[in-house]
Amino acid sequence: MLLFSNRFLGLTTAFLCCLSLSPAMASELQKILIVTGEGTEIIPTTLTEAQLTVEVRGNTAGQVQTAIASQSNQLVTFLKSQSVDKLQTQGLQLQPNYVYRNNEQRIEGYIGTNTVSFQYPSDKIGNILDKAVTAGASRIDGIRFLATPQTLESARQKALIATTSDAQSQAKTVLSSLNLAPKDIVKIVINPEPAFQPLPMRAYAKAAPAPDAAPMPIMGSDQTVTARVTLEIAY
Repeated sequence: MLLFSNRFLGLTTAFLCCLSLSPAMASELQKILIVTGEGTEIIPTTLTEAQLTVEVRGNTAGQVQTAIASQSNQLVTFLKSQSVDKLQTQGLQLQPNYVYRNNEQRIEGYIGTNTVSFQYPSDKIGNILDKAVTAGASRIDGIRFLATPQTLESARQKALIATTSDAQSQAKTVLSSLNLAPKDIVKIVINPEPAFQPLPMRAYAKAAPAPDAAPMPIMGSDQTVTARVTLEIAY
């Protein structure tokens, strides 16, 4: 038992000695400056992603299901004929249509919806949206403007260069004002990029456009690519 206690005390003493650093060593460990830089690149959007919804109302669920399948197939066939990109189903619903009369809830038929999305060049999508209304779409639920993947990646690389330069510039300014100089960069963290929020567009009800009507004007906006980098710099 005495032997165990002596070993235990010896280990404890050695551990405490390791924790007891000299003032010079402690000061050296604390000489780290943490800075976060930010860089942005503004790029034009050339693609538009649109969501189209087919909505059908009927007396029975079977009637609605049959009608929505037929109308949706007509719309999808049209979109495929236009060689749109990334055509996919976003949501399919079939539910009772509840109404309230005399404080009573009753079912008056059913409502079915099928939403699809696709991408197309912004300067040409207006004509497709106009024709999609007559091809089976009940409404346009929204659009968002996008840059091409190649443009986005190029902008991201430029933003990373800018944000790294910004972080280093901040560090030099702060340290210089204190008559200090930066040494090695001991840690680099690339922070997650902020999510890009779609730009919504008001929906409109199904209506056949006049034969001589001009295509719906669709004007894209610029997209901002932001990058953030955190540097830990010894001095």
